[in-house]
Amino acid sequence: MRCPVCYYEDSKVIDSRVASDGLSIRRRRECLKCGFRFSTYEEVEILDLIVVKRDGRKETYTREKIVKGLRRALEKRPITEDSFKKLINSIERDLQILRKNEVTSDQIGQIVMKNLKRVDQVAYIRFASVYESFKDAHEFRRELNKLLKSKGTGSRVKPGMTKK
Repeated sequence: MRCPVCYYEDSKVIDSRVASDGLSIRRRRECLKCGFRFSTYEEVEILDLIVVKRDGRKETYTREKIVKGLRRALEKRPITEDSFKKLINSIERDLQILRKNEVTSDQIGQIVMKNLKRVDQVAYIRFASVYESFKDAHEFRRELNKLLKSKGTGSRVKPGMTKK
């Protein structure tokens, strides 16, 4: 690990601990040249996963694309950074469980929606409306009704009415 101060290429690990999210390791390091101390984090990374897009193109899986979409869906929603990291890790765990070298973007989208639905219903509807390309308010209402029904409310939202 290169020192962030003098850029020397070697450092020693002074301490290792599980990070507060429980899903990564925090390491305290010391530069062997200048003695500067700094922290690094180690996380699980999905390697060698190819995503097959809807048009047939293939590209390497990148976590950042999922993070960007989820951040947009969860904007101004009450979610902690730890919960966000756990959501990302749950999604990636579900991708790893598939045990495939190639997954379709549709499979990824379904996994994201399944996990997001458990965390925040508003963010789920936001994400689904973009991912499923809702054409109009009727499709939006249909998905909202499915969500309400699955949560055991038993009643449906009717056009022009709000549920209290």
